Amino acid sequence: MLLTINIRVAILIGTLFGLASSSIAVEQTKTNIPPQGFLALFNGKDLSGWKGLVGDPKSRSEMSKEQLAAAQAKANALMREHWKVVDGVLVFNGKGHSLCTEKDYRNFELYVDYKILPKGDSGIYLRGTPQVQIWDPKSNNIGSGGLFNNKNHPSEPLVMADNSVGEWNTFRIKMVGELVTVWLNGELVVDATALENYWEPNKPIYPTGQIELQNHGNNLYFRNLFIKELP
Repeated sequence: MLLTINIRVAILIGTLFGLASSSIAVEQTKTNIPPQGFLALFNGKDLSGWKGLVGDPKSRSEMSKEQLAAAQAKANALMREHWKVVDGVLVFNGKGHSLCTEKDYRNFELYVDYKILPKGDSGIYLRGTPQVQIWDPKSNNIGSGGLFNNKNHPSEPLVMADNSVGEWNTFRIKMVGELVTVWLNGELVVDATALENYWEPNKPIYPTGQIELQNHGNNLYFRNLFIKELP
């Protein structure tokens, strides 16, 4: 009798464990659902929360409100021609300009899934500034994730952590002050390195700014864009 009870308990435990594992697996396959403490920048359905690119931080700061509004309306119309949502994925057709968050951010932790095609080239602008590099490592002999435009601080990734072209990759990017840390597919590729001001090299990085998905004239794919603002 005791043996029979033990067997039944073991079966029950195994069944419950299997159900829990199945639940976790299902949860992990969901896209565009932010983890606890994060907000989704992309809802998986449309381009809400995003806008087209107008100039750069310096040129935008020199525009009047009327000039900026007119330029933004034109940029938004162009953006909608070339950025689409297909099956829960942001898809760029290789024309037009970068896609930008409507909101500016200061300190944050950011998750981004991306996929490129052979010879693809893109990047993630932080506070409107280039950039966390995305490209085909076989074409460049350097992995993605580096702060490509840095001149005085390290610009190359510590290791090559890219998945094969055509597969999804995951960035985890943390920016506090001027320091940026980047993990690519779980591997540390940039360790608390200053991001330099590309637009005005004699100044420190801007304290706030938009996040941009850069266009470099090729097809791009993004999903699971999650952000958590930090103190």
